[in-house]
Amino acid sequence: MLSTEKYIREGSDFYVYTPGAMAKGLLLYPMIIGYFRYLPGYWIRRQSFDSFLIMYIRKGSCTVELDGRTYHAYEGNVVLIDCYRPHAYGTDTGWEAEWIHYDGRQARGYYNAIVNDAGPVITLKDTYRFEKYLHKIYVSFRDSLSIREALFNNYLVNLMTELLLARNQDAAEQGSRGVIDDTIAYITEHIRDELALGQLAEQAALSPFYFSRLFKKETGFTPHEYVIEARVNAAKYFLQSGKMSIKDICFSCGFTSESSFCTTFKKVTGQTPSQYRTSVDVQ
Repeated sequence: MLSTEKYIREGSDFYVYTPGAMAKGLLLYPMIIGYFRYLPGYWIRRQSFDSFLIMYIRKGSCTVELDGRTYHAYEGNVVLIDCYRPHAYGTDTGWEAEWIHYDGRQARGYYNAIVNDAGPVITLKDTYRFEKYLHKIYVSFRDSLSIREALFNNYLVNLMTELLLARNQDAAEQGSRGVIDDTIAYITEHIRDELALGQLAEQAALSPFYFSRLFKKETGFTPHEYVIEARVNAAKYFLQSGKMSIKDICFSCGFTSESSFCTTFKKVTGQTPSQYRTSVDVQ
């Protein structure tokens, strides 16, 4: 069917499906499926619409209002909305979306697991599988292919799986970043201490091997390289901003001897501490 809704571009189509008793009792099932090209100014506000909604933003951007908060979705994002609750979405600029209203016995469980207070807008690192399964449902109705409810359930479960994996990956990456951020703060605060790999790994509650891999992934440095970089940067600050002796700077920055300090500093900067201080004073 072609949409006649205001602010929907001509040619936008949708299809309504009534599931059988087995699908309602056992499966995830599609209810309304469409591909809309939304014009600037489109907005829809509902108190309730008995379904869940997936929108895959193919072009443009839209705004979503849910639970008193506002979210923005852009090309390549997925929007997942519990339409049983008050919600709104629209655009001032226009967007294109392939979308599906769906429901089923497990629909709310999937929704809660995916959204989990993280908001309705989801970013997939690789959209291929998600696009494939969503488009298969749309094409089945557009091209009047045979309706197989078990197959639709499979497609919808695959969509849910892709969204779950994306959210779990986001949570893992945020957790990893948090661990490394805490470690960097610890290094900064304890720059004059030993800061051995085992100590840093223990502080992060990780094995030394895994901690080293994670630290390198997040910062581009090994833990040892980062500690050296941090100590040299601290030494630069002291050399520029005061008259502390090189010996005092050496131990304040965690070096074990003046000779190791001078050797390391020159290796990193190309100058000895004395040369660096002189060049700064000249400038």
